[in-house]
Amino acid sequence: MALPVSRTPSSAPRLGFLDWARGVGAVIMLQGHVFDSFSQGAQRQEPAFVLSQFVGGMPPAIFLFLTGVTLSFLMDSQERRELSTWQKLKGIALRSRYLLMLAVLFRVQLWLFAMPNAPWTDLLKVDILNCMGVSVLLLSPLGLLGRVERVKWSLLAGVAVSVAAPLLTNADWSGIPELVRSYLMPSTVAFPLFPWAAFLAFGVGTGTMIRIVPTRDMGRLAQWWAIVGLVLVFGSQYLSNIPFSLYAKSEFWLDSPWLVLIKLGLALLLLAIAYLWNTHLSSGWSWVRQLGTTSLLIYWVHTELVYGRWLYELRGNLNTAQTAMLALTVILAMLGLSSLVTRWSQFRAWIAERGVAFAPTPTEGD
Repeated sequence: MALPVSRTPSSAPRLGFLDWARGVGAVIMLQGHVFDSFSQGAQRQEPAFVLSQFVGGMPPAIFLFLTGVTLSFLMDSQERRELSTWQKLKGIALRSRYLLMLAVLFRVQLWLFAMPNAPWTDLLKVDILNCMGVSVLLLSPLGLLGRVERVKWSLLAGVAVSVAAPLLTNADWSGIPELVRSYLMPSTVAFPLFPWAAFLAFGVGTGTMIRIVPTRDMGRLAQWWAIVGLVLVFGSQYLSNIPFSLYAKSEFWLDSPWLVLIKLGLALLLLAIAYLWNTHLSSGWSWVRQLGTTSLLIYWVHTELVYGRWLYELRGNLNTAQTAMLALTVILAMLGLSSLVTRWSQFRAWIAERGVAFAPTPTEGD
């Protein structure tokens, strides 16, 4: 559900691998949600379900990370246009407002479709779009920095958010409004800023590196993504198992900085693979990249389809093979929807171009 990326013809080949990475995240998300919603109770102990849900924990980190990458492109564009401080902050605030408006509309739509069984408190749930919108706003000062400084401070911000997460888990929240707690306190059922905003901050730093590095050196940058990714995954996994900790209490699957770094490492590995695949191994149309170009739409539609009333009779009633077939069906349906939307957009652009082409010139109109 990453932010739409504006591309010029010259930048499209350079950035196509980002859509491919989003597409991988979308596929993982779709299968994970289908298995979560439709698997029978007994099937939830099977290796297929366990693997599905283990891998399915990556898409939120991928989408937040890539949203940070596209946010860095906006910041870089503002810097190149030499906008004033106010104009830069306003532009980033508008991006934040856009995401928060989508977040509100998403919650309202789910609530209305679930009536009369949905409590009004569902409207206040902190979903990934909420986390994106608030994180973008909080990280807006990064847009006032130069490229090198932005890389440094965005990475430091990501580390700071990760390190602070266990401290917030163990803090005294008495007297703090529930809505504030839901945006800050680590949770396994929502997307609070701690630790999820860390991925967006890391994405800003990574995206700025993409803008700094010349096109001819992108392959070398991708190699570094792979190396750093492997170090983060295996190093963080090792350090997470040592018998002592800096924290009085920390739960690995809830607020551990090591889990954040493992997911960051996997995101960097995905980015490296995406660049390699799209640069050297793939040409022409890609169904994975197609899903990535409309990831927000796919997220929106499939959530209602999988968790709403549409397939309610199947919820929790399918075995592993049936669930796998349904997951494939949902993926193909979302691919069809994505392709249809893209074709419609292309048709509208074609009509607009013909309208411009056949419009009378000032001379002809006199």
